[in-house]
Amino acid sequence: MQTIFGRFSHISIAAAALLGSSVGLQAQDFPITPNQKATAVQVAQTGIPLADLAPNAPDSYTVRPGDTLWAISGLYLKHPWRWPELWGMNLEDIRNPHRIYPGQQLYLEKSNGRATLRTRRAGSNGLPMATVRVSPRTRYETLADAAIPTLAPQAIEPFLAEPLIVDELTFSRAPRIVATQEGRVLLSRGDRAYARAVYADGEGPGRPLSDAKGEPLDYRVFRNATPLKDPTTGEILGYEAQYVGKAELVRGESTVQAAGKAGKVQIEIVPATIDIVAAKEEMRVGDRLIPEPPRELRSYAPRAPSTPMTGQIVSVYGNAVAFAAENQIVVINRGANDGLERGHVVAILKDGQRLQDKTDSARPDIKLPDERNGLMMVFRTFDRLSYALVLQVTDAVRVGDRFTNPD
Repeated sequence: MQTIFGRFSHISIAAAALLGSSVGLQAQDFPITPNQKATAVQVAQTGIPLADLAPNAPDSYTVRPGDTLWAISGLYLKHPWRWPELWGMNLEDIRNPHRIYPGQQLYLEKSNGRATLRTRRAGSNGLPMATVRVSPRTRYETLADAAIPTLAPQAIEPFLAEPLIVDELTFSRAPRIVATQEGRVLLSRGDRAYARAVYADGEGPGRPLSDAKGEPLDYRVFRNATPLKDPTTGEILGYEAQYVGKAELVRGESTVQAAGKAGKVQIEIVPATIDIVAAKEEMRVGDRLIPEPPRELRSYAPRAPSTPMTGQIVSVYGNAVAFAAENQIVVINRGANDGLERGHVVAILKDGQRLQDKTDSARPDIKLPDERNGLMMVFRTFDRLSYALVLQVTDAVRVGDRFTNPD
């Protein structure tokens, strides 16, 4: 869209996306891997075979609010995870695939058995979008905020702020709430409490809670860290903590000398002071603290893993949930240590049924082949585990189901 602000300047959204850093509109430089760019460059030169297009790929499409990169990829390609090819089809006009905006129009061109995607019709030298005249005003928003996301934000945003997977050592050393004011049993927003990080039953000495410069002051509060076990080996791969709220460190923990019985000097423990600043559930003594992690980048490039990847679903997120459907979250038994990255798309396999062959007099046991059941995309990784969003599914997904590369 070309916007004219009274008699001042006019600039197209496409141009602003390219200027980005020079005009202060580019909020973040979203990652694009060398392999993705190489694929895009190759496809930009030749286009893609018509056989790789989705059966009902439209000749033109106007990007609308609420669209996602995944949905547009699926609109034009049989395999949405081949996102670099969609980008490559339009490399000349869209330099950064994370800078696609509502109002932009896409045109599909077919020639000599190949297809390309443009933001302007063949032979058109002007911008494909209409000009809108508006009056000067002080309200503004960055183009980065207006760009369409890879996935529907509401599907995964809560999981970037709430669930947490920790290893056994981190869980053992996590500071605990040890006391409340006036003996309160439950804590909520606005309450004050006291916490310690150094205690005898931890595995090794913990670090005292400190309000010194450079030390974390913002903490998440969690409880009931549930062990996540490998469905095949039974090994504990990590602990999923139940998020209950947030706390702010007011004063660090310390010790003081005090006069004891018979005039002997004794050491008294002074726990840290914390204020509860957010509460999803009421908190209590024994709940644990972990520093607020840095804010996650909320844009994802859907793509297939570059190396063979297999694994299993460890759990379905949610209390007493046994099955997962579309737009639900699962935990899988592969993580950053296995080469899994945010944005990797994998295929879900339904375990083939085991039964007897009644047509054979010997009644042998047989196992039916595993069948493809859908797709999911990894959006947050830990060392040995990851969270994934179920994107497409034909039947219920359950713990123990396997996954593999989508191709």
